[in-house]
Amino acid sequence: MVNASLDNKNTEENRLIAVRYRPSVAPQSRPVQWSGELPVDLEAIDAVPGRDREYVALAGRGTAYCIHVEKGTAHVLSTFQLPGISADGNYEGFALTATKDGTVAVWADRGEDDRPAKLTAAQWDPATNAFGHRDSAEFSAPYPENDVRHVSDVKVSASGALTVSSASDPGDDGPFGSALYDIGQISVGKDGDAKVSLADQPHRLGTFSGHKVEAVVCLPGSKEGILGTDDEKDGGSIAAVELCRPNSVVRERPTGGQSAADERSL
Repeated sequence: MVNASLDNKNTEENRLIAVRYRPSVAPQSRPVQWSGELPVDLEAIDAVPGRDREYVALAGRGTAYCIHVEKGTAHVLSTFQLPGISADGNYEGFALTATKDGTVAVWADRGEDDRPAKLTAAQWDPATNAFGHRDSAEFSAPYPENDVRHVSDVKVSASGALTVSSASDPGDDGPFGSALYDIGQISVGKDGDAKVSLADQPHRLGTFSGHKVEAVVCLPGSKEGILGTDDEKDGGSIAAVELCRPNSVVRERPTGGQSAADERSL
């Protein structure tokens, strides 16, 4: 079962759905009720490592909601604002990953056309919602080329690999187009700070004509991932792709020694 956020804005509309996916079986979904401060325009959600049924859902203007989901209801535990957000930013990507030094959060302002996306990483304490030192980098997708959102979602593998979706959104009628990219790495330095390192050239994992990919999720214990689309008037869809890599979390290499790693299965 995977929880998915919905970018609804009206009070009578759902904010989350639960999606049950099994290979060779049609996916099933059901609404998740929301209890607490009602968000507007949720764009991303990820599970909190090591905390059963706890998630962070992110709204487009940078407000995050820590929630506990049980028996079909999401209960708001706390809210916080992402640090260093831009007044004109639109935040569509959010991911959490566990390292030996704690939990690292990664978020992305989607960018638009000539304005690159901005990815930021920092240590995050789920007990206090406090952030450590932030590191950022900009990314521009080579495809799509028009009406582009350079990052429509982001995921971090257990190895620290950064995967993003990029999408073209010219309006409710499309036509849409999307791509998936490996764009770099999240690592943790000897000082305990998270670092964003982008590749000179992103590696395209796939192209999806006619669809606007807005969600990327890895299935626990599997290399398989799920893509979710929001194709506006044509509705939404999900697709399975092999994009997740259950390897070790990469840390900065100490001088004169071997790199340390924290083994963790997805």
